[in-house]
Parts: sequence; C-alpha cells; structure tokens
Amino acid sequence: MKIFLDTSSLFKLYFRESDSHIIANVLINNDIEAIFLSEISKIEFSSTVWKKVRTGELKEEDTDLLQVVFESDIDKYTFIETTTNILQNANDLITQKYGTAGLRTLDSIQLASVLAVKHQIDLAKTADTRLEQFFQEEGINT
Repeated sequence: MKIFLDTSSLFKLYFRESDSHIIANVLINNDIEAIFLSEISKIEFSSTVWKKVRTGELKEEDTDLLQVVFESDIDKYTFIETTTNILQNANDLITQKYGTAGLRTLDSIQLASVLAVKHQIDLAKTADTRLEQFFQEEGINT
C-alpha cells in the first residue's frame, strides 16, 4: 500500500496525541510500500514542534530529540517537490474551488501535493477534518 500523510498525521508518528493510534494502525495493519509527504512537511513539522512548546505540550529541551528522530527517518519518505505547478494548482484550488470553504495556504499546498500523486497512492490521511473533506471531494480515498 502507498499512502500520503499530511503533516498533521505525520506528526502523530513522533508525538503521542489522542488520535495517534489511527495512523499507527494504518501502518501496523498494512504492508506499506511508500509514504508520500509534501516537501513542506519538513517545515511544518518544525513549526508543529515549536507550537507544542508554546502550548506547553512539549518541553523545549525535548525539541532537539524530536527533530533528530524525524530527520533520521527522512530517507523512509518519498517527498513531493513543491514545484511551480504545485504552487499554481494550490492557488487555483483556493481561488477557483475551495476558498469560500476555508482552504488555507499550507493546506492548499498539501492538497495540491496529494493530487499530484493521486493515481499512485491507495490512501491519504490527515487529522484536519476540513482538509479531509477536500481530499474526499477530489476523489482521494481517506
């Protein structure tokens, strides 16, 4: 099985949250051949780490370890390059389809990224309910 994870789902592999078991079960119960990530997940991962520090869910002294573990796993992932075409599609998704429904900038890049590999993946996971609706509206199995 080939899957796409947005950053909200990816992060659950590294930091226990209430619904982390959902992503863990996908990985445990399936023969995973490839995990696709948007290239922006590298930046979003760091941003999420520091958000957890700001909200008191993570101690600052634990940030380095979390980053090191993620970076040691980088080779396990297939990154979808954030090309000009991805960015144009992300903009089009906002301006022509989902802007009034609340599609935000980084989520539009995640959506454009998953659309770029739509025919290569079997499943896409996100912890963002709104983004999951957009995935489904685009015919992506969630």
